[in-house]
Amino acid sequence: MKNLKTPWKKSRRHTPDRRGATVVEFAIVASVFFVVVSASVEFVRLNVIRHTADNAAYEAARDAMVPGATAAEAIAKANSILNVVGTRGATVTITPPVLNPDIPEVNVRIDIPLNPNGWITPKFTSGKSLTVQSTLRKERVPQ
Repeated sequence: MKNLKTPWKKSRRHTPDRRGATVVEFAIVASVFFVVVSASVEFVRLNVIRHTADNAAYEAARDAMVPGATAAEAIAKANSILNVVGTRGATVTITPPVLNPDIPEVNVRIDIPLNPNGWITPKFTSGKSLTVQSTLRKERVPQ
């Protein structure tokens, strides 16, 4: 007679008890994984702010270089673009502050503190700021 094994019977081999190993492995891997994900989200957010600040500086310089423009209008334009992504504490500086017809170029500088603009981990960016600027020649007819 042949010895037939029934499928519902357990094997008699001894296997080590691994019930707690999965929990420990998950605790180690998950903590590192969540730190990497949160840091990635934070740096993506700061990259979005940087690109938006570049665009805001350029658009403000474009508004300031046309005849009849004022520095206040250019600052308002930059702030309206920065508000789209919720930037807080930005400082917009127009050089020169008074836009006369004989000035050859306009410089827009935007300083953004990174500490109040972080979502998850502002410790990485504490005390640092982002500075962008754009310089454009004015469109004035020589007099």
